Amino acid sequence: EASHSLPLSTNSRWIINEEGQRVKLACVNWASHLELVVAEGLTHQPVDVISKNIRDMGFNCVRLTWPLYLATNDSLASLTVRQSFVNAGLLDSISGLQANNPSIVDLSLINAFQTVVASLTSNNVMIILDNHLSKPGWCCSSSDGNGFFGDQYFNPDLWISGLTKMATLFQDNPNVIGMSLRNELRGPKQNANDWYMQRGAEAVHGANPNVLVILSGLSYDKDFTFLRKQPVSLSFTGKLVFETHWYAFTDGQSWKDGNPNQVCSRVRNNMMGLSGFLLDKGYPLFVSEWGIDLRGINDNDNRYLNCFLAWVVEHDLDYAFWTLVGSYYLREGVVGMNEYYGLLNSDWSQVRNSSFLERISITLTPLQGPGIQDRNKHKIIFNPLTGLCIQRTPMTPIGVQLGDCSQSNHWTYTPQQILGIKGSYFCLQAQGLNRPARLSLNCPGTGTRWATISDSKLHLSTSLSKSSNVCLDVDSSNNLITTTCKCLSNDNKCDPGSQWFKIVDAADTITTSVQTQQPQIM
Repeated sequence: EASHSLPLSTNSRWIINEEGQRVKLACVNWASHLELVVAEGLTHQPVDVISKNIRDMGFNCVRLTWPLYLATNDSLASLTVRQSFVNAGLLDSISGLQANNPSIVDLSLINAFQTVVASLTSNNVMIILDNHLSKPGWCCSSSDGNGFFGDQYFNPDLWISGLTKMATLFQDNPNVIGMSLRNELRGPKQNANDWYMQRGAEAVHGANPNVLVILSGLSYDKDFTFLRKQPVSLSFTGKLVFETHWYAFTDGQSWKDGNPNQVCSRVRNNMMGLSGFLLDKGYPLFVSEWGIDLRGINDNDNRYLNCFLAWVVEHDLDYAFWTLVGSYYLREGVVGMNEYYGLLNSDWSQVRNSSFLERISITLTPLQGPGIQDRNKHKIIFNPLTGLCIQRTPMTPIGVQLGDCSQSNHWTYTPQQILGIKGSYFCLQAQGLNRPARLSLNCPGTGTRWATISDSKLHLSTSLSKSSNVCLDVDSSNNLITTTCKCLSNDNKCDPGSQWFKIVDAADTITTSVQTQQPQIM
């Protein structure tokens, strides 16, 4: 799949291959920018096992982070992996490194980084090199000296020379498909006039014209509004991508403290205003960081995820999940810190939460875009809480159920608000309060007009009589029923997730190739 006929380029808001067909980037973040400047996890698993597991989980790409000093400070780059661990006092970790990656232990840091890229390449994973910060360490605060051009550790000329060096180093590897020029610009110095991303883009393109050039905005990769007045002007075309970040904590605790319908509407509109508008201007938008606590115990994260997935699936966005990393060698002074946002568990031996992978499986393959969108256009009806889509029950002619989106029926949604199965006379009908939804031939008829309601526009509501409205819902056994519409008031104790559905444009490429295999337990 990543023999995708590389290199990649852009066609309006889509990333495409040499044949002009959409390539969807479904990436994970793999950190290599912390104090040790070594890709995380190598004390736990062989590098090739990690690379293969990324593919087995259904991802086709890695956003591999690196600190600027790896490319600009020769004494750092030439340090061996072993010395880096010794210098950090992590003597106990070296035996794990020696056992799992004996060929890497005595490589220089820059050669070890190249080895990780080579391993991803041989496992058919695409790579985006992300300059995460300058001085190695955990990112990001607005006062860490790494935030904006001119900060203590962020010299623009040094940055240009580091980007040029990295672009040159990997210019012959077609799997290095993109360079993300800098992570999360931030801090008191940030301003639109000193946004030197155009300089960085020209330098990278000059060194390697094949890579996508990925630019970040202001305010921790959220704000591109300044481009409305002064669009990016480059000497080249067809390579420009913008990146944005969206986490639950971006908006504090508002998911937990507010009404999720209202919060979803407000935050989504805010995202579209700050960075999503670039899609309408004909640029790809890469959500290069998003993620949740995969233990499932964080209400703020859980509510955000329903809204986020509806948005990502609606726009069929390219993304990089934060993070692959199950634990860190050393993070903020803590040795072996467990990463609850990590797809892998703390010893990197298995998936932390396999139901999460199933839930995001619809995001791993393209629904729209060049080479796809003309083939049998239709709608699917996606429920973000389960990650499933509505389909006809095979056993009964009028039953509906939730199932794998790749096996969804083709739906239509008419101006009269009828949800019908394409090429049939059947439409979706509510039978009554707390009763199963079903298919009907009486279209339009009572309970067959489905309006998108609430601030979130994620409820599908129909009227059974003049005085009685119900909403489509999912019960605890994943059956489709209709119940009283919930969380429409200001109530913040209420979670509407089971009643959220998104009617999404799709075409005929949803394949079943992404049955997420469990990575082999080592």
